[in-house]
Amino acid sequence: MNQITTNTLVYTNEKCQGCNRCISVCPVLTANYSVTDGHSHNQRIEVHSENCISCGSCFDACEHKARSFYDDTEQFFNDLRQGERISIILAPAFEANYPDQYHRVLGGLKKLGVNHILSVSFGADITTWAYINYITKNHFKGGISQPCPAVVNYIEHYAPALIRKLVPIHSPMMCTAIYAKKYMKITDKLAFVSPCIAKKTEITDPNTKGYVSYNLTFDHLMEYVRTHNIYGTPTKDEVSYGLGSIYPMPGGLKENVYWFCGEDVAIRQVEGEKRAYEFLKDYQKRIQRNDKLPFMVDILNCERGCLYGTGIEESKSSSEDNYYNIEEIKARSKKNQAFHPFSKILSPKQRLWCLNRRFASLNIEDFMRTYTDKSASISMRMPHASELDSVFNQMKKHTPDERSINCGACGYNNCSEMASAIFNGCNTPTNCIHYIKNEVQEFSLQLEEQNRRILRKNEEMSHFIAEDFETLNLSIDGMLQGNAVNAEESSAISSTMMKTSDFCGILETSFRDIQGLLDKLEKNNENIEKIANQTKIVSLNATVEAARSGDAGKGFAVVADEVKDLAEASRTMAEQSNRNRTEIVEGIRILMSETEELTHSIADINDRLTNLAASTQEVLAEADVVKGISGTVKERLEDLNQHS
Repeated sequence: MNQITTNTLVYTNEKCQGCNRCISVCPVLTANYSVTDGHSHNQRIEVHSENCISCGSCFDACEHKARSFYDDTEQFFNDLRQGERISIILAPAFEANYPDQYHRVLGGLKKLGVNHILSVSFGADITTWAYINYITKNHFKGGISQPCPAVVNYIEHYAPALIRKLVPIHSPMMCTAIYAKKYMKITDKLAFVSPCIAKKTEITDPNTKGYVSYNLTFDHLMEYVRTHNIYGTPTKDEVSYGLGSIYPMPGGLKENVYWFCGEDVAIRQVEGEKRAYEFLKDYQKRIQRNDKLPFMVDILNCERGCLYGTGIEESKSSSEDNYYNIEEIKARSKKNQAFHPFSKILSPKQRLWCLNRRFASLNIEDFMRTYTDKSASISMRMPHASELDSVFNQMKKHTPDERSINCGACGYNNCSEMASAIFNGCNTPTNCIHYIKNEVQEFSLQLEEQNRRILRKNEEMSHFIAEDFETLNLSIDGMLQGNAVNAEESSAISSTMMKTSDFCGILETSFRDIQGLLDKLEKNNENIEKIANQTKIVSLNATVEAARSGDAGKGFAVVADEVKDLAEASRTMAEQSNRNRTEIVEGIRILMSETEELTHSIADINDRLTNLAASTQEVLAEADVVKGISGTVKERLEDLNQHS
C-alpha cells in the first residue's frame, strides 16, 4: 500500500487514548490507522488523509475530544486584511444556529470589507429546480442527491459503480456560487460560511472549477468572531429565497420535491454516518439486481442534517434549539401569496410552474456537474483468500471459530475487517484483544511450566540443602565440642603457665639469694687472702728468726716453710674461689636475664591464652546463633516443600 500521510482536514490531536471508538464508527476500513507513540509507547489512532472522506463520525464517537479539523478561517481573515476582495455565501443553517447574533456577525464581516453576502438558501432553490427538471426530463429514476460532500466522497472513492446514479446537479453552495459569478457578475473570491468540514473537499474538487475559495466552519468562524469582537451594524443577506432554507433539515430536499411534485413520488430519506453508508452498499446491490428503486434518494451524512453538521460548535450540537429556529424560517418561507412558488394556497403543479417561471432565465447546463472515479487513488486493497489466511495466522487465529469471534474490541465490525486492516498496514495483530488474550494464555502456560520446573528444582535443592544443613549442624556440633575442648585446654594451659610464672618468680628469688651468698663468699675470700698475706709475712719473719737461731731454729724454719706453703695455698684457693665466683655470678646474671625474658613470654602467652579463651567463648555463642538460624531455615524449607 502507499505510504500513510496525515495531511488531512481531520486529524488526531494530543488527547488520543487509542480506544478504537473512531474506528468503530468510521464507514471506511482504512481511514484510521494505529501507531505507537514513540515517547509514551501508547497506542494512537491517526487519520489516513488519502482514505478519509471527512464524514466527522469520529468527532461524535470520541469521548476524549481527540479529533480536530482544519478550515480556511484564518486564511480568510488574513486575506481580507491584505485587501483581497471577498464576498460570502452563507449556509441556511447559520441563522438557525445563531438567530440572535446572525445579523450582527454579518454586519461585522461587512465592516471588515466583505462585499456581498448571499444566502445559500437561494442556491438550494436553484438546486431543487434543476433536480426536478433533470430527473423528470431524463427519466433519471433512483438518482442519489449530492448536496452532502461526504456522501459524494464515499461514492467516488469506495462505490464508483454508483457515480452514474449521482444526480449531476451541483450542490446548493455551488449553485449559489455559480449564480453569483455568472449571473450577478461578482468577481470577488467567494467564502462559504459552512456547517460542514467536508465542504472543503468539494471546494477543491476540480469538477467544481474553483468557484469557491474558502470554507469557514461555524465553529472556527464564531471562535474568531468572539475573540476579535467582530460584530457590526445588523445586516441581511442580499437575495430572497424559499424552501431552500430548510435544506439543512433531515429530509429537507425531500420536502422541497414533495412541495413541487406532490407526495405521490417515492423519495427515500436516509441520514446518519452509519446508516447512510450501509444504505449505499445495499443500494448498489439493488441496482445490480435491477430491483425496484425510488424516484430519488435524499441522503445526508449527518443524522440530524446540516443543522448539526460536523463543523458546528459543540455547545450547539447538544441543543434542540436549531430545530425550532429552522421551523420559524420554514414558516416564513411558505408565503401565503398567490402565484409564488412557495405559496401554501397553490397546488404542487402550480408551484412547480411558478418555480420554473422564476428560474426561466437560468441555463440548467450551468448548474450541472460531473464526478470522478477516484477509487484508484486510495491506498487500500481487499486481500485475497490466501492473503487473508496469512494475516489470520499472524493473528494466531487458525480455526473458523477463532476467525469469526467478531467481538468488535478492535473497532472493526468483524475479524475479517480487522485482518483486512492489518493487510493494508492500518493495524497490527497486537491490537486484537483475543491475540493478546492468547499471548497472555501462552505466557501463563509458560509461567506455569516454569513454575513447575522451579518447584522441581526447589524440591531438589531443598533436599540437598536439607542434607547440607544436616551436615552443617553436625559440623557446628563438632565445632562446638572442639571449641569447648579448646576452651578447657586453654584454661588448663593458662593455669599451668601461671604455675610456671610463679616458679620463675621463685627461681629469680633463689638466684638473688645465691647472689647474696656469693657476695658473702667474695668477702670471705678477701679475708682469707688477707690472712694468707699476713701468714706469709709471719712465715717470712719466722724464717728470718730461724736463720738467726742456727741449729736451734731449724725446726722452727720447717714450720715456717709449712706455714708459708699453707698461706700460699690459701691465697691460691681464694683466688680460684674468686674466679669461680665470677663465673657463677656471670652465669646467674645470664640465668636471671633469661628467666626475666621467660617471665615476660609466659605473661604474653597467658594474655594470649586469655584472649583465646574469650574468643572461644564468643565462637561458641556465635555457633549457637548459627545453629539456631540453620534450624529455623531448615524448618521453613520443610514448610515450603509441604505447602508447594
